[in-house]
Parts: sequence; C-alpha cells; structure tokens
Amino acid sequence: MINKTAIVFGGTGLTGSALVNELIQNMRYTAIKVFTRHDLDIEHIKVIENRVDVEDPGGYGELIKGDDLFICLGTTMRKAGSVKKVEKIDRDLPVEIARIALLNGVKNIAVVSSLGAKASSSNYYRRIKGEMEQAVLSMEFTRKIIIRPSILLGKRNERRVFEAAAKQLVKALGFLFTGKMRKYRGIRAADVAKAMVKAINESGGKEIYESDELADMAVQKKKPESKTQ
Repeated sequence: MINKTAIVFGGTGLTGSALVNELIQNMRYTAIKVFTRHDLDIEHIKVIENRVDVEDPGGYGELIKGDDLFICLGTTMRKAGSVKKVEKIDRDLPVEIARIALLNGVKNIAVVSSLGAKASSSNYYRRIKGEMEQAVLSMEFTRKIIIRPSILLGKRNERRVFEAAAKQLVKALGFLFTGKMRKYRGIRAADVAKAMVKAINESGGKEIYESDELADMAVQKKKPESKTQ
C-alpha cells in the first residue's frame, strides 16, 4: 500500500524523532501526523503537527486517524516521580491511544516496549511494559508489532546520567554479547526506527521483535516495492 498516513506519538524523543525522519524518507507515506506537547522543530510537507495534551487522548481522539500507528512513549522514574506515574505513561496511555485508534479504523500498530518486558516480572518497569504488550496484542489490529530494543544509542535532548554511563559500558563491552546475548548490545535509535517501519509494512505474522532482530532488519536491503502494492 502506498499513500499511507502515519500517526506518531513520542515524536520528540530519541526513537520518535528518528522515526519521524525515517517516515519522511519512506515513499509509502504521504502524511505523518505527529501528536506532541512540544514543538517538533521539523518543517516538511509530509509532517502534520498536532499540539495536544498527549496524556488526555479523549480530548483529541477524533484526530487519531490514519493507516499505521507508531507509539514511542516512555518516561523514567526520575522524571515521573512514582511507579503510578510510570504506569500511566508507559502502560495506560499507549493502550488508551491504541483503543481509540482501532475504533477510528487504524489498521496497524507498532509500539516501543523494552527488552525483558514481562507482565509477571518482579521488576516494576519490565512488568509495566509487559502489561502494555499484553493489552496491545489482545486488540484486533491487522498488524501488531512490539519493538523491544536494548539500551538506545544516540543523542538525547535531555540528560540522563545513569543511561549515559550505561551506554558507554555497553559500547565498550559490546563485543562480549554474541549468540543469544546479542540482543543485549546497544542499538542506534535510527536503526530501531528503520526496523519499526519495515516491520509494520512487511510483517509476515511476527509480532515481537527483540533488539538483535531490529539491528539485523535495519541493515537489510529494502525489497523492491510492487506497483500494485
């Protein structure tokens, strides 16, 4: 399918901003609707910026219309201040947005989760992401894509001290992560974005993509697009 409309949440974050740039370059998409509280600082004919209170989807639900929904929302305990707030941003908000989009006829969804996400995990963050995954996978979208990146590599607009230290460690020890451990290597946000777009357009029924799979997909040559697609 060509002439598609993409819907993006989290477009000002590390992965989200890379995703918007990837969608701009992708010829399948003629419109990119970005829902954000802050200015994008991107001027492009494809990009339609919707300045909204992202945490209140009910207030702008009628605008969540298009073909492919991409959700890159997430926060940190330091920024959120409580587990309850993390639950709202990382679990409840993506699920509510997805439900509204489905009611509006959106066919496909790709959402960023986390490595190790599991609803039964004793770790609050992995549990929250796992619960979000379960809810999204239970919905009747045509294509449901769960993205589980390892630590993201790239320059953020905000400073995260512990994450920055972890990135340096992951880069230095990346050579140790081989075989089944490859998924723990750091991954560039731009590669996650490329893999998200590829997965939602070329999925063969697969729903969950681990970090090493995302890295492999990002370097694969693009398949020729059919004129009847």
